[in-house]
Amino acid sequence: MWTEIDANITQVTGEKFQSSQRRSVGGGCINQGYSVCDAQRTYFVKFNQASQIAMFEAEALGLQQMYQTATIRVPKPICWGTAADSSYLVLEWLEMGSSNTKSWEDMGRKLAAMHKATSNQGFGSNINNTIGSTPQVNTWTADWAEFYAKHRLGYQFQLGRRRRGDFPQEKKLLEAIPELFATHKPQPSLVHGDLWGGNAGCTVSGEPVIFDPATYYGDREVDIAMTELFGGFSPAFYRGYNEVWRLDEGYEQRKTLYNLYHILNHFNLFGGGYLSQANRMISQILAISR
Repeated sequence: MWTEIDANITQVTGEKFQSSQRRSVGGGCINQGYSVCDAQRTYFVKFNQASQIAMFEAEALGLQQMYQTATIRVPKPICWGTAADSSYLVLEWLEMGSSNTKSWEDMGRKLAAMHKATSNQGFGSNINNTIGSTPQVNTWTADWAEFYAKHRLGYQFQLGRRRRGDFPQEKKLLEAIPELFATHKPQPSLVHGDLWGGNAGCTVSGEPVIFDPATYYGDREVDIAMTELFGGFSPAFYRGYNEVWRLDEGYEQRKTLYNLYHILNHFNLFGGGYLSQANRMISQILAISR
């Protein structure tokens, strides 16, 4: 397996690579991760079952899209494929360090710059991807309210019902979405799509980095909302972001609607108390819409 991966790296980079050291490192809760190196170079390799190659292809495309904006640092995808009974994705190795106020502010500024990358095809992407291990549908849609109702919340509700989730106000919420977006008409922005604290950090030199994306073109606020969901980012991050592109009026109300998507996804992945949390959020959103 490693011989095949080394050969793919060699072919893509044009430089002979033969890994001499391989070390298991954190790959998240879905994938296995390894550091592989020869005398000069180090790469990060993620593994999953061979059947998951489409997930890695989509991740590589998302990283390429973000990398090509030349805004915020992301690990550059090198190559991907299948070997033996595994699929793999080879990424640039980034030595991670600790963050400080300056690096958080810089992350906010650079994310805002990335969000200015737009699409004339509307909201979505050329390829479906995953949010965690859940499929994420990115069918191009001209209207943001329609996209969010159908391909984000509607799809998660559908999966939730299969897990015996009960959402008494689902229909009422989906019907209210056009009204909730009546005065908010965002441009399609290139978004990370899964921007919580575990998918952001800084290199040893203090340069901000984001990784493990679920990329598509959507309302930029989906990224900002998620940064507040699981513990929140440093206040310096939000200062930096607003210096470049101030958030629109009404964001504080919309962020609960956007974070509902991730709570529904957590219910579909893990079950437990996420169902009651989702239903509380739905009640909160509907109270705002009255």
